[in-house]
Amino acid sequence: MREYIAFDSHKRYSLVEREDVATGKIVQQVRLTHAPGAVRRYLARCAPGTAVALEATGNWYWIVEEIEQAGLQPRLVHPRKAKLMMGLINKTDKLDVHGLNRLQRNGTLPTVWILPGPLRDLRELTRTRLVLVEQRTRLKDRLTATLAKYGVPPSEYSDAYGKSAQSDERSYWARGGVSQGGNAFASRAPLRLCALPFG
Repeated sequence: MREYIAFDSHKRYSLVEREDVATGKIVQQVRLTHAPGAVRRYLARCAPGTAVALEATGNWYWIVEEIEQAGLQPRLVHPRKAKLMMGLINKTDKLDVHGLNRLQRNGTLPTVWILPGPLRDLRELTRTRLVLVEQRTRLKDRLTATLAKYGVPPSEYSDAYGKSAQSDERSYWARGGVSQGGNAFASRAPLRLCALPFG
């Protein structure tokens, strides 16, 4: 291996530092704007198999994929442990990326396991679905609680917002809902929400 490479990744760009193994001197520091293929094209000039340190931030998936496509070896870094080991008081992009290369040189880079691409995709899909289902459930519970405050009877269906219940709910509101009992609130917009499809 002829050089150490480290990325300090942000939302729209990464700062990349290349350090010569023999001399310890910085060969290049460059700000790389994020775009499809940008990381792969930049690393194409580097020796295959070179280790590339990258902190496990929110957007590491695609960067690791492009590092692998360029024929280099990604090393995913534990951010908190790396920060403690670098011992930096001041925190800048240049200091961070240089600190990662210093840890590589010392052999103390705190790495974590990188899941294979197909497993990363499956895990992210599962996580995203879980979050969306939780948000949907919260909205349903909130709506049900609001309706209960105004005397709207609970649904007899197991899913009050499922397809089976929607036609009955629309009929209920078409008849005026709780307005038959004289509650003027029933004619206003908030209670009309119960007729919206949440299934």
